[in-house]
Amino acid sequence: MAKAARKHVDEVVARRQPVETKIPDFDRLIHEKTRLAIVSALAVNPTLSFNELKAILETTDGNVSVHTRKLEEANYLVCRKSFEGRIPRTEYSLTAAGRRALERYLSHMEALIKATRGK
Repeated sequence: MAKAARKHVDEVVARRQPVETKIPDFDRLIHEKTRLAIVSALAVNPTLSFNELKAILETTDGNVSVHTRKLEEANYLVCRKSFEGRIPRTEYSLTAAGRRALERYLSHMEALIKATRGK
């Protein structure tokens, strides 16, 4: 690059002001893809059984168990265990706190998308 052209590029770069974008503080509990899928599925279904969640997520028993337990510990979902005859049944539903957390997360994502697109 010619010396004059390089000087011009350096001057342009020096004048640029970085665009400040506040990146939202994401709820890392929900941000994990499996837990986001669980909360999202429960947001549109009043309840889902363990087996229904497993089928939706296309994952293992252990994976469903670990992630639902973390969400339950955060009070984002409630777990109800019962029996149908002799067969155990575990059902999950989203709590009000879980629904609020999902709404906050979605708002953060929308704000980030708008900032990225400059709208």
